[in-house]
Amino acid sequence: MAGVARRFTSAAAQSLEIKRVTVVGGGQMGAGIAQVSATFEHPVTLVDVNSEALDRGKQYMGKSLARVAKKKFPEDPKVAQEWAEDVLGRIQTTTSLADGVRNADLVIEAIVENIAVKQRLFGDIAADAPEECVLASNTSSLPIGKIAEQLDMGRRQKMVGLHFFNPVPQMKLVEVVKAVETSQEAVAKALAFVKSIGKAPAVCKDTPGFIVNRLLLPYMMEAIRLLERDVAEARDIDTAMKLGAGYPMGPFELCDYVGLDTIKFIVDGWYKEGEGLQGNKLFAASQKLDELVAAGHLGVKTGRGFYDYTKK
Repeated sequence: MAGVARRFTSAAAQSLEIKRVTVVGGGQMGAGIAQVSATFEHPVTLVDVNSEALDRGKQYMGKSLARVAKKKFPEDPKVAQEWAEDVLGRIQTTTSLADGVRNADLVIEAIVENIAVKQRLFGDIAADAPEECVLASNTSSLPIGKIAEQLDMGRRQKMVGLHFFNPVPQMKLVEVVKAVETSQEAVAKALAFVKSIGKAPAVCKDTPGFIVNRLLLPYMMEAIRLLERDVAEARDIDTAMKLGAGYPMGPFELCDYVGLDTIKFIVDGWYKEGEGLQGNKLFAASQKLDELVAAGHLGVKTGRGFYDYTKK
């Protein structure tokens, strides 16, 4: 009887195992997810619409892995290089979505935050991915159920959110998001995968912003309104929250790091049509935020946001 139980347990574990991973989107997030998956010995296929995007993704992964390898093998540069090359060797790239997903156990989407574009992509993925393949979106703010709504019931049951955080190789958390129609088996497979790549999962329901952004966005927006009301300067607000609340970054430093356009996109969407958030004053338009975004001052990535990063 004990032997039967062990075989049953082993078979159940194998049924949850995800081996082959496909990541769609070769930007910083997608490349980071591909890198971490390959680091933990998953065969990975990275898909993007053109070879230039894939080349940029490979360059990002190469530089990132070189830094990791240097820390991992500080006394042996040759071993460090071989280790990084070994990880990169587990990552294939292709511009063919059909080829990229055909043998996948898990497909993770990491493309632009546009729900119509994501819906079309998952429709295309569903046409070629294996029936048992788990489908996942890395969205930080869009409803998983809405992204999957045009798929058939079988595919919707296998759809989850896997929200990684930037930079993926360093950030430990992955939010695992369960939509109304997501099966427990899909969630179990997603959890097993997240743990297999050394990340810590936090499971939540399909609600606007999930856990982290639902708490962070009101915090950041209230900081901006303090600035608009001339209660304090941005630097003083950041200092207060770092030294008084123990936060590693102040709200304005965090805004600039996340990207002001990203913040505006999320809060505007929540204010207009977020479930339970429509018309909530917490997410009403901010004149200061709107002005910075309109001027192209989006934060660290453009050299200027609430702070000027062009000055040394």
